[in-house]
Amino acid sequence: MQPPSHLRRIVRLFRPYRARLALVAALVGASSVVALASPFMLRAVLDDALPHGRTGLLTLLAAGMIAVAALTSVFGVLQTYISTAVGQDVMHDLRSAVYAQLQRMPLSFFTSTRTGEVQSRIANDIGGMQSTVTSTATSLVSNFTTVVASTIAMIALDWRLTVVSLIMLPFFVWISRRVGAERRKITGQRQQQLASMSAIVEESLSVSGILLGRTMGRSPALVDDFARESRGLVDLEIRASMAGRWRQSTIQIVMAAMPAVIYWVAGLTFAAGHPLVSIGTLVAFTTLQASLLRPMVQLLYTGVEVQSSLALFGRIFEYLDLRPDIEEPELPIRVDRVRGEVRFDEVGFSYGSGSREVLDGIDLTVPAGTSLAIVGETGSGKTTSGYLVARLYDVTSGRVTIDGVDVRDLSFADLAASVGVVSQETYLFHASVADNLRFAKPGATDAELHDAARAAQIHDHIAALPDGYDTLVGERGYRFSGGEKQRLAVARAILRNPPILVLDEATSALDTRTEREVQAAIDALSAGRTTITIAHRLSTIRGADQIVVLDRGRIAERGTHEELMRRGGRYAGLAARDETVLTAA
Repeated sequence: MQPPSHLRRIVRLFRPYRARLALVAALVGASSVVALASPFMLRAVLDDALPHGRTGLLTLLAAGMIAVAALTSVFGVLQTYISTAVGQDVMHDLRSAVYAQLQRMPLSFFTSTRTGEVQSRIANDIGGMQSTVTSTATSLVSNFTTVVASTIAMIALDWRLTVVSLIMLPFFVWISRRVGAERRKITGQRQQQLASMSAIVEESLSVSGILLGRTMGRSPALVDDFARESRGLVDLEIRASMAGRWRQSTIQIVMAAMPAVIYWVAGLTFAAGHPLVSIGTLVAFTTLQASLLRPMVQLLYTGVEVQSSLALFGRIFEYLDLRPDIEEPELPIRVDRVRGEVRFDEVGFSYGSGSREVLDGIDLTVPAGTSLAIVGETGSGKTTSGYLVARLYDVTSGRVTIDGVDVRDLSFADLAASVGVVSQETYLFHASVADNLRFAKPGATDAELHDAARAAQIHDHIAALPDGYDTLVGERGYRFSGGEKQRLAVARAILRNPPILVLDEATSALDTRTEREVQAAIDALSAGRTTITIAHRLSTIRGADQIVVLDRGRIAERGTHEELMRRGGRYAGLAARDETVLTAA
C-alpha cells in the first residue's frame, strides 16, 4: 500500500471527531488572526505614537499588545486540550480495532505468529504514534494558518521583501521530503527490532521461559541475545535521530539569516537615500518574518514526522487488513435448543494449500447424549477433529453439523454456548480462582462456583487455601499442580454447561493417581451431554459408546472397546502398548 492510501485512512480515523476538530481549527484561526495584530501595533508605536508623543495612543497600543498575548495564550490552552483529547480517542479506537481484529483471527494465525510480535503492534507501534496523533493535526492547522496569515500581512507591508523571504521555500520543502522518506524507512526497521525484543522478553521472562533457561543453563546466553537485540535498537535510534539532521540544520541557518538579509537590503536602500520602507514597517516586517519562519520550520518538521509515522500506521493497517479465515455468517441460523447430535459428513481438512490432508473422508455420527472417543498415533488428526466441531478451524471439504446445522451457519455466540473444550494445555489468567471460573460465566454466584468446583472435585482444595476462592493463581496458574489446573478447567466447563463437550487429551500429562481424580471430575462433567474425547491413554475411554481409530487422517476402525479388542486390529495393538507402558510405570 502506498503512503497516499495510508494518509487517506489516517484522515478517516479523525472523521468521527470532526466537530471537535472544527472547533480546534476555529481556535487556531482566531489565535493566528489575533496574533497578527501585534506587528501592526508595533509599527504604529514606532512610526506614530513615539515620534509624535501621543501617549494616549501609546497606552492603547501597549494594552492591545498585552490583550493579544493573553488571548493567544487562552486559545492555545483550549486547542491543546481538545486536540489531545481527540488524539487519545483516536489511539483508543486504533488499539480497540486491532485487538478486536486479533480476536477474530483463526487459531492458525497465533500458531504461526510470535506473541511478542502481536504485543508489540498494540503497545509499541500504536504508542509510538502518540505524538503524531495527538499533536500533529493541531500543529499542521496552527502552523499553516500562521504561515498563510503572516504571508498575507507581509505582502500588505511590502511585497518585494516578502519575495526575498520566501525564495528558498521550494528548496526547503524538497529537503524535508527527502529526510522524511529516510526517516520512514528507519522507523519501519526500528519497530521490527522492538517487536523482536518484545518477543524475547515474552518468551524468556515467562515462568516457563525462566524455568527452561535456568534448568538448561542458558540464562547467560539469553542475556547476550537480548543485549544484542538492544544494541541493534540503539543503532537504529541513533540513525533515526540523525537522519537528515545536517540538511535540517542548513534550513535553520538559512532561515535564521533571513532577518539579517532583510535588514541588509533595507539598509542599502536607506544608505542610497531611497528607502523602500519606513523604520516602523521594517521592524514590523521582521517581526512578522519571525512569526512566519518559526511555523514554517515546524511545518517542515511536522512533514518529516508524518512521513516517519507512516511506517507505524502501515504496520497497524497491516493487521487491520488481515482477513480472518473463519468468519461469522451474515445471517446465522438460530438454534433455540441444542440436543447435541454431531455429524462429520465426508470431512476433509488440510492446514494450507499444498500441504497434506490431515483428515480425509471422515464420515461419522455422534448421537445426542452419547460419547465418542477418537484415538490414533500422533499426527493422525485426533485433535483437529475435535477443533473442527468447535470451529477453531474450518473444514476443507465436507461439513460438520450440530443437530443437522452446519457449524459454519451458526453464530459464534451460539457455537460457543453449544460446544465446550477442555484441552491438555489449561490456561489460567493471573487472577483469583473465582475470576478464572467466572470467565466462563461472568454472572455466576458464589454458590454456583462452589457447586461447579465440587463436581470437579476441587472445592475442598480451594476452600483449604488461606484466601479460598480469592487466591491468586499466579502466572498461567503456576501455583497449582497440573491435576488441580485441569480440575479448575473442568469446573469452568461445568459453569458454561455446554450440551457438547470436546476433551482434548485432558489427562495425558498426568500421573495415574491424578488422572483418576481428574477423570472422575470429567465423568461428572460428561453426564447427560454429547462428549468427544481425544484420548492418549486408552484406559480413560473404555466406557465410550463409540470409539474411532484414526490412521493418517482416515477412519481405520470403529466400534466399542469390546468389539475392537475382539477384532485384534489397530485398536487392540494400541491397547496392548498402553497396558505395557502402565505396567512398566
